[in-house]
Amino acid sequence: MTDQKKPAAAGFFLSGLPLGQNLPMNPIAIGLISLAALSGQLSHAQTAPQMDLPRSKLSAGMHLIDAQVAATPEQRSTGLMFRREMPMAEGMLFVFEQASPQCFWMKNTLLPLTAAFVADDGTIVNLADMKPQTTDSHCSAQPVRYVLEMNQGWFAKKGIKAGFKLGGKPFDNR
Repeated sequence: MTDQKKPAAAGFFLSGLPLGQNLPMNPIAIGLISLAALSGQLSHAQTAPQMDLPRSKLSAGMHLIDAQVAATPEQRSTGLMFRREMPMAEGMLFVFEQASPQCFWMKNTLLPLTAAFVADDGTIVNLADMKPQTTDSHCSAQPVRYVLEMNQGWFAKKGIKAGFKLGGKPFDNR
């Protein structure tokens, strides 16, 4: 008999552990890992702008906004990253499940933006100008469920400030 240890079970092994240790791997687990890798789900980072989100028509007084709606965690985490341009009357509305303090940053975001932190009834709580490609936090002054990002200066040029009420489907009936 030798001093070598035999694996506890026959099958595949995951190597690369410290000290040359190997872990047994179930063939089904290997298949699932391979499938995930092939479908791009492992270590896949978003590098292209999301352009195909649902849209909602909003109003700010007489001004109309064509807003892409980011409603899932994945959509919200990508936001307007990687966009090189955005028409002046377009923006992105971030919709959260419930009102809570919201903070945004501009990592991988190429456009200067203004974030409007918006209460459930459409009232703008506060506005924050955000510089491209920074990790500075820009937060709501109180818990909100919505954040509307527009090209920087859009709100100022229209005379829209905190306290102004936005209209549109998300804010109707509230």
